[in-house]
Amino acid sequence: MINKSILFAWITSIIAMGGSLFFSEQMGFIPCTLCWYQRILMYPLVILLGIAFYKSDKEIYKYILPLSIIGMAMSSYHYTIQKIPAMQEFHTCTSGVPCSGQYINWFGFVTIPFLALIAFTIITISMIVLWKRK
Repeated sequence: MINKSILFAWITSIIAMGGSLFFSEQMGFIPCTLCWYQRILMYPLVILLGIAFYKSDKEIYKYILPLSIIGMAMSSYHYTIQKIPAMQEFHTCTSGVPCSGQYINWFGFVTIPFLALIAFTIITISMIVLWKRK
């Protein structure tokens, strides 16, 4: 069960990284400042979780949880900037691509930061499961 938690988190991080690269490299969507910060938190997870899966490292949650929880907070903040007009006054993107911009808006609520939030949440839950079963 332990390896399944790590594997699930690893696959999630790979999909998230692949999705972000697809949106920027194939679709031509220029990442905003908050998107870059979320990438900085997500991309190392691919490497760390891959090594942890290979080595069956039951202690990896100690290193992953801080990154994934911060990623959840950042994605949540970014999503509120996009979806709550009053929050746009507090955004951090002052130059370049606005953080309130929405390249995609599937079903009226699925944006790129929402996808990142889902990925960070899945990884966080997987690591909590790993921690509790250790």
